[in-house]
Amino acid sequence: MYWFIKKKSKTKTRENTYVMTMISRAPRQILSFDATFEKSAFRLQGLVDRVDSARKYCTDGYVGYLDVVFPGRHIRNVRSKRDTHNVESVNADLRHYISGLARRSRCFYRRLDTLQAVLSVFIDAYNKYGEAKQKYRIPTRHKNPSSSKHLHLFRDPPFSILDFL
Repeated sequence: MYWFIKKKSKTKTRENTYVMTMISRAPRQILSFDATFEKSAFRLQGLVDRVDSARKYCTDGYVGYLDVVFPGRHIRNVRSKRDTHNVESVNADLRHYISGLARRSRCFYRRLDTLQAVLSVFIDAYNKYGEAKQKYRIPTRHKNPSSSKHLHLFRDPPFSILDFL
């Protein structure tokens, strides 16, 4: 996901700010993140090196991933979002809950370290919410009316991510 630091006039070029996240699918948590002005293989390697090894790593088609050493199997999805839809969902959550990532015209960060601090606080709360949600969601069996099979439905938790901020 990329964004901008500072609000600049339309005649000046804006410098992209990249928010890079590394997530786990189960439980859905942000394992590592970086906010930077560059999306080099060196920065991406730092994300990979900060977390425990996994069996597989799924990325989009960005060519910078070719220079990153993954300890497990690397699946580079050039044409499909089949394996990267979870990180896109997390990026949507970041844009939804952090106003500075939602609208350039109204909210923006003047400094990169401010964005990094906001991300750090939010990601800590996001991960705690994910843990609590995982513990709360106990499957209940319901009979599917159209077949003889049972469905596993989950109760919605009585708390939200805002309770963890």
